[in-house]
Amino acid sequence: MDTRDLALGIFFLSQTVLGLLGNSILIYCFIIADFSGIKVKPTHLIVKHLTWANFIVLCRGIPQTIAAFSQTYYLDYVSCKLALYFHRVARGVSLGSTSLLSVFQSITISPSNSKWAQLKVRAPRIIGPSLGLCWALQLLVYVFIPVYTTGIKHGRNVTGIKDFGYCVIISRGRLMSTFIAILLASNDAIFSGLMMWASGYMVFTLLKHKQKVSHTHKSLSPRSSPETRATQRILTLVSSFLLFYVTSVVLTSYLSLFEGTTKWLSNAHVAMTACFPALCPFLLINHYTSFFRLCLNSLSIQHFSVD
Repeated sequence: MDTRDLALGIFFLSQTVLGLLGNSILIYCFIIADFSGIKVKPTHLIVKHLTWANFIVLCRGIPQTIAAFSQTYYLDYVSCKLALYFHRVARGVSLGSTSLLSVFQSITISPSNSKWAQLKVRAPRIIGPSLGLCWALQLLVYVFIPVYTTGIKHGRNVTGIKDFGYCVIISRGRLMSTFIAILLASNDAIFSGLMMWASGYMVFTLLKHKQKVSHTHKSLSPRSSPETRATQRILTLVSSFLLFYVTSVVLTSYLSLFEGTTKWLSNAHVAMTACFPALCPFLLINHYTSFFRLCLNSLSIQHFSVD
């Protein structure tokens, strides 16, 4: 086995195992909360969808890891279509959920005298429909992937393919590739724009609040409010997402526009796409520390009651 393939396999294995473990902990905690009747915040529904989306994105690392270690591993015709399709759909939902989380947080911390204050009461009611719309939109946007995806054996005699190691995407032609690249870029730009707007609004609101507090209590050094600390953690989450996502978008656009890309570039794209889903659960656990403590306490109580 080539040293480069061995290093790639170890990287994908570590990234996948770490990410799946972290997201599994999150999913397990939410299941405990549902059965224990623990009161959850409206944002927890967004986090649930974000966690499931990240989990699906990371599942692609499994065949990618096997393909790196074994040069003869291929997915069959149907499995290729499903693997790439749901990976891209989940990636889009991860973007949409993170965007929705930052928008909801910006509405939550908006001052009572702002024009966004009236949305505070309505926002929790529209979270569910917004998430449903996000899933439906991503399922529709990436519907072209099953059409052009095929197995390695079916794509051996086809020119202009994109090799992912275990399956390939057939060339769509210059015009169709350009159209798809514009479509995907527009989809990503909408959610990324909302995320950046919400993040900027939160930063502006925090700075304004800090100035107001410093003028009111000059002799004191007040501790930041729970809303401020929550917002700072959301900003950390969003910043991490944008850091990895910008690189992923650049690689996605390149892969959509240019034919015959190398396996190395495809692997780099998959690795960058999976960085945020692998890191995200640990940022969320740090953000919702009190909630996870309640879950652990509830689990301990149930364990002792069974004994």
